[in-house]
Amino acid sequence: MPRHLIAALLTTTVISTAGAASAEQVFNRIASFPVASNLPADADPNTETSAEIITASQDGNTLIYSDSPAGGIGMIDITDPKSPKPAGFIDLSGEPTSVAVAGPDVLVGVNTSESFTNPSGRLAVVSVSDKTEIASCDLGGQPDSVAVSKDGKFVAVAIENERDEDLNDGALPQMPAGYVTIFDLTDGAPDCDTMKTVEMTGLSEIGGDDPEPEFVDFNFKNEIAVTLQENNAIVIVDAATGKVTNHFSAGTVDLTNIDADDNGEIKLTDSQDGRRREPDAIQWIDDDRLITANEGDYKGARAPSPSGTRTARSPTRAAQPTNTRLIRAGHYPDKRSDAKGIEPEGLEVATFGETTYAFVLSERGSTVGVYDVSAKGEPTFVQLLPSGIAPEGAVAIPARNLLVTANEADLVEDGGARSHVMLYERTDGTPAYPMIVSEDQDGLPLGWGALSGLAGDPEDASKLYAVSDSFYKNQPRIFTIDASTTPAKITGAMTVTQDGKLAKKLDLEGITADGQGGFWLASEGNPEKEIPHQILHVDGKGVIQEAVPMPKDLTDQSTRFGAEGITMDGDRLWIAIQREWKDDPKGTVKLLSYEPASKEWSAVRYPLDAAEKGWVGLSEITAHDGALYILERDNQIGAAAKEKKLFKVSLDGVTPRAIGTELPTVEKQEVHDFIPDLSATGGYVVDKLEGFTFAADGTAYAVTDNDGVDDSSGETLFFKVGLGSSM
Repeated sequence: MPRHLIAALLTTTVISTAGAASAEQVFNRIASFPVASNLPADADPNTETSAEIITASQDGNTLIYSDSPAGGIGMIDITDPKSPKPAGFIDLSGEPTSVAVAGPDVLVGVNTSESFTNPSGRLAVVSVSDKTEIASCDLGGQPDSVAVSKDGKFVAVAIENERDEDLNDGALPQMPAGYVTIFDLTDGAPDCDTMKTVEMTGLSEIGGDDPEPEFVDFNFKNEIAVTLQENNAIVIVDAATGKVTNHFSAGTVDLTNIDADDNGEIKLTDSQDGRRREPDAIQWIDDDRLITANEGDYKGARAPSPSGTRTARSPTRAAQPTNTRLIRAGHYPDKRSDAKGIEPEGLEVATFGETTYAFVLSERGSTVGVYDVSAKGEPTFVQLLPSGIAPEGAVAIPARNLLVTANEADLVEDGGARSHVMLYERTDGTPAYPMIVSEDQDGLPLGWGALSGLAGDPEDASKLYAVSDSFYKNQPRIFTIDASTTPAKITGAMTVTQDGKLAKKLDLEGITADGQGGFWLASEGNPEKEIPHQILHVDGKGVIQEAVPMPKDLTDQSTRFGAEGITMDGDRLWIAIQREWKDDPKGTVKLLSYEPASKEWSAVRYPLDAAEKGWVGLSEITAHDGALYILERDNQIGAAAKEKKLFKVSLDGVTPRAIGTELPTVEKQEVHDFIPDLSATGGYVVDKLEGFTFAADGTAYAVTDNDGVDDSSGETLFFKVGLGSSM
């Protein structure tokens, strides 16, 4: 059986994300904290950092997270949760794997292993107030999860002694075996002499001689739930005696209507039977019910699922796919279809008021699924929250109505987003996210993502159109959007075809209505891969009627940064070229003109703003009321993002000239700065603001490209743009 994860599971009826909007108590993100802010002043700002497992001090004013790449723990001051501040970093001379607050201190599992076969580690005690390590206990092996009992009497540590995944394809057994350690606590400090070692061998039918404990959690009875991820098992331990009181298989699940191929399209036609659950995080819902996040890492199905009561031998309810919610919200990571799917990994369970919630973290979908688990029956889906890239851990602070996620991915080496800690508040209101979702087609969720161009319907003010770019190379699509609802709804999709077959080698970056029921599309080419720069005329069903390549004397000067938008003004098409081509003076790009009737090409030059960092280019062009509206953006993310703006170019007196002649340079007027819009949901500013248009009634809309959730948070921001008198 291949190493494969497919879909996430939750034992509840699938509920549309769009149904979450209601004037009730909801969670909304209020702030994001870049972990690199905790770097010392003299450190290289490009140093890799990460936030993995996270906890909160007793007063709820300080967050503490493990930072494996940096070899220590970081602290964040959230006295004002809407304005988190760096509170310092403590070097622990090892790899911190987990954190748990005990009284005035935080207990940290620190991996100091020399090798997989010679594991070692310690339980470090760090004073939250003094920010120093004050004690430690030897663990005898490699720690993973750390948990403190609710009455503060015990601490449990999962000693994973993880296997080498490159050895024999990661097959078990790989000794030494893992186990669980338990210490008595006094005023938050562990007594090293009280360590109890709880063996886990012989409890699972899968790799029973090589258990790998992954996660531990206490209930109010001081029972410890332990996951054996690779062993497909759950173990219950009495903390006072260190005795195993129960153990059972995590079971299997049959998966239907899933996407099991990484092939550049979201197609829910696959199925797999008997997939093992491989539980990672585990949480007690109450003293009898558990919920697990089945990440999978070996041969299992990655799936969050309540595992029944503690006396059950196996899960008690049938599971159904929950990745459908991520598909509807554009968060499905197609590139993980053949491997890890949405990868549920982290969990938190907490009671706010009278409601007990389970928060399920999707590492690959970069979301948090919120479920009401108050009742003994099936969990009820509440809402989907956006997170940073790869949420790993979460902590709830009900006394302050706060939820916090730690997101481990730091893409600094690739020029991408940094690792972030994100804060959410529970208040009266409606969910701010998602801003756009899809409806089902033929009983299945409509997959979408990487929206790269936007256009209004000429007659219906509630209807917009969008295209997705080459991320979905086998699914070039035109989407229909109902913008009158909140969130907006993708109501349909048509695949672009030619001669009865799927149109190949398209990178759709722009769309405009042709006024006759069809569309003109801009497809960005790449001369390095012999992919043509071209525009396409399609009918109302997406069938290509005419493919118009750009003339050779133009494309001879081209680069891989081509057409990023297309719009129609009367009988003339305007196409925005993203960046300078070889014959462009530095700091200028071309706005191409094409007249379908005469088939004539011409152009003008457009002056770019200077980039503070990286580059600045064009992302969209829209004709409206005698002018062109142009999106100009840099390629920066977060605090580094400076240029996300809309400019207006009056067409009064503008006459494009033939290619190869001296081109006139147009004048531009700034009409809108998008940075406040892109910050409005409490996240970091994303780089790819890709779509802008006017609806038939003059309402302006914008949309971001989520890169198909590949090295991206997957967030798609879709919003109205208030231009006011600036038009």
